[in-house]
Amino acid sequence: MSGREVGRFDEQDLVRLAVLGDDAAFGELVRIHQHEVYTVALRMVSDRELAYDVSQEAFVRAWRAIPRFRGDAKFSTWMHRITVNTALTHLERRKRTNTDALDAMHVDPEADGLTPERAGESAAMRPHLETALGDLAVPLRTVVVLKDVYGWSHAEISEHLEISITAAKVRLHRGRKVLRSALWEHKGDRS
Repeated sequence: MSGREVGRFDEQDLVRLAVLGDDAAFGELVRIHQHEVYTVALRMVSDRELAYDVSQEAFVRAWRAIPRFRGDAKFSTWMHRITVNTALTHLERRKRTNTDALDAMHVDPEADGLTPERAGESAAMRPHLETALGDLAVPLRTVVVLKDVYGWSHAEISEHLEISITAAKVRLHRGRKVLRSALWEHKGDRS
């Protein structure tokens, strides 16, 4: 398939072609999903350069695994899971090599529907939230990001991380508690 022909296909067609080994179709899937994959990676690893590496590796893993893609889930969901696994692998490597310095995370502002005052408060609090999230232990951060940012259910988190639903709920509770405490502490410093 040529680059011009790619635009004629919907995502399901592109996935079917990619499963059959079509490089151009897979390239189009990468183009469609690259921003989302990078955003997931960034939220997981809290480091822009590492997120770029995670994104690239996630797409390489996906390319290698695409012949086995059964279509039980949407391609974006499948890609999301590969990205999370890749991010966790990178975080584990960093932890083993003692280079786990977390940089400030970049999150696009989403102040739609807020009053100017609330939007200002939200913007002022965002760096502190990002720092607090980056300071969370990886198991807690992973569950908080998957649940609160991406809206995964406890069952999906449990299955993906191979932990019990109860463990997912406990990690979420603990992670939120640490975040709340860190943000409350910061708010108290400003008074």
